[in-house]
Amino acid sequence: MALTRIGLAGLAVMGQNLALNIAEKGFPISVYNRTTSKVDETVQRAKLEGNLPVYGFHDPASFVSSIQKPRVVIMLVKAGAPVDQTIATLAAHLEQGDCIIDGGNEWYENTERREKAMEERGLLYLGMGVSGGEEGARNGPSLMPGGSIEAYKYIEDILLKVAAQVPDSGPCVTYIGKGGSGNFVKMVHNGIEYGDMQLIAEAYDVLKSVGKLTNSELQQVFSEWNKGELLSFLIEITADIFGIKDEQGEGYLVDKVLDKTGMKGTGKWTVQQAAELSVAAPTIEASLDSRFLSGLKDERVEASKIFQGDYSTGLPVDKAQLIEDVRQALYASKICSYAQGMNIIKAKSSEKGWGLNLGELARIWKGGCIIRAIFLDRIKKAYDRNPDLANLLVDPEFAQEIMDRQAAWRRVVCLAINNGVSTPGMSASLAYFDSYRRDRLPANLVQAQRDYFGAHTYERVDMPGSYHTEWFKIARNSKI
Repeated sequence: MALTRIGLAGLAVMGQNLALNIAEKGFPISVYNRTTSKVDETVQRAKLEGNLPVYGFHDPASFVSSIQKPRVVIMLVKAGAPVDQTIATLAAHLEQGDCIIDGGNEWYENTERREKAMEERGLLYLGMGVSGGEEGARNGPSLMPGGSIEAYKYIEDILLKVAAQVPDSGPCVTYIGKGGSGNFVKMVHNGIEYGDMQLIAEAYDVLKSVGKLTNSELQQVFSEWNKGELLSFLIEITADIFGIKDEQGEGYLVDKVLDKTGMKGTGKWTVQQAAELSVAAPTIEASLDSRFLSGLKDERVEASKIFQGDYSTGLPVDKAQLIEDVRQALYASKICSYAQGMNIIKAKSSEKGWGLNLGELARIWKGGCIIRAIFLDRIKKAYDRNPDLANLLVDPEFAQEIMDRQAAWRRVVCLAINNGVSTPGMSASLAYFDSYRRDRLPANLVQAQRDYFGAHTYERVDMPGSYHTEWFKIARNSKI
């Protein structure tokens, strides 16, 4: 057979689907997996899905030698040690100038370590975020490659065709930047996704618990929302979920799903990085805390017995007004979640000298990825208008939208609190907005406390310099 254009190692569902996507776009591809049955399964799928040019290999040597030079191999294996093991297996057969691409959700510093190690062996390395799940991998994901620009140029033509295509803005891929920037951007993308999903869950909870909407009504509401400013992948699938009946019993499947959320770590990494960079990200943090609390299912069941009671106000609710208020509150809160994510990326880019283009990131998230949403186009335009935008909230268009929605936002949060329904994401978003918009916060008191017990000093609003006051002595003397 003729040499293939590219190779892919790691044939779980994501790997299989990306390989089939690449082949379908006209690029013959070699595939390899340590478990050989996965190789045969992928080749069989390629035949069934249109005799696609996918060629399977059961050993790494023949796999690597089947790829045209300079060879490019994408890995889609679990982050951590499996990546290092796969690199060792492949690198033994690669030659100078060949390239390895890690398409998994890897910690960005691991990618930078591996890039340096590969460079010493004369190999190129890319860490590429792949978003969109199984469906995206097969039909067009959002791709975030970072690392060697030379390596990116090897496969740019493939990625431009494989990525999701958005009619008005092109393929959802761009060269992100140096080092581990591709992995870092994908990590924060996932953090924004955590926030987005939590906010949608809270909107559902308020509508269901306070508004008493049925699943059928919820499906109708979310379907309607998906036609306007909230149009997005997550709103669309949420509407779908509410309409699915339980095949193994009565009622709807969503009501039978255990209220315990799993996670793989990228949301936690995002929050840790926000703290490291001193960037406020309360919406994303609230979503992570909510997942932790959801995991305490047994404790919550016991607590519900201790804290029994009717926490609702019992006051009548105007359903139509509530639906409209929740829609506006959700939109305003989402702006905060995206703003926080963009600020984390901006801070890291500044620290590492990556020079990341925030508007371009918004563009490649418009299709293929989990957080794809119509308002990403507006985010792109905001950064196009002002690449040095301090915060998405102060873009003139977004600022006006938040001001227009803040009354509804406050009504929803107050209504939820008064009815004993937790809205940590919406509440954190509102607190973020209320803190950010104020020219003076009670931080003066906190700093005074720090100076009182720890002599940490403070600055004054009326004169320059650093000051320390013997607060304790003055207070003690005043009491004598």
